[in-house]
Amino acid sequence: MAPLRSLFAALALTLGLGGLVMGGMRAEAGTLYISVEDGVAIGGYDPVSFFLAAHPQQGHTDHVLMWKGAVWRFVSDENRLRFESNPRAYAPRFGGHCAYGIARGHVVAGDPLIWEIVDGRLYMFNSQRAVAQWHEAQAALIHEASDHWPEIMRSR
Repeated sequence: MAPLRSLFAALALTLGLGGLVMGGMRAEAGTLYISVEDGVAIGGYDPVSFFLAAHPQQGHTDHVLMWKGAVWRFVSDENRLRFESNPRAYAPRFGGHCAYGIARGHVVAGDPLIWEIVDGRLYMFNSQRAVAQWHEAQAALIHEASDHWPEIMRSR
């Protein structure tokens, strides 16, 4: 039944009915793992595009995948298949929440237009100020965020 619900939710989002059927999933996805808006992960940006293009690209509603309770959009089926074969390689660390905020023990939505890739991993931030503070002690903050993340997940 769960795969059928996921398929129905993805179809509803594609048809623009997300607000009608995703109400319960929206809260689940946003608080448990992935930062979402209206059931869509990372503002509808294609997570693979952060790694392959000069800048992130908006995904399309005809190239979607359900993962971790959220709809992920892609610019092409090729990108969707890349993500599907190894989602953790492309999904932002800390569920797309602001990496600096997580390092400080706070859950703050990340902005997909404020991001960077460090050692092959995608990190999102909520402001340029957070990025500047992140750069002051990046390695230590990655470690702190990694320590806080399981505890944040347990409390949600």
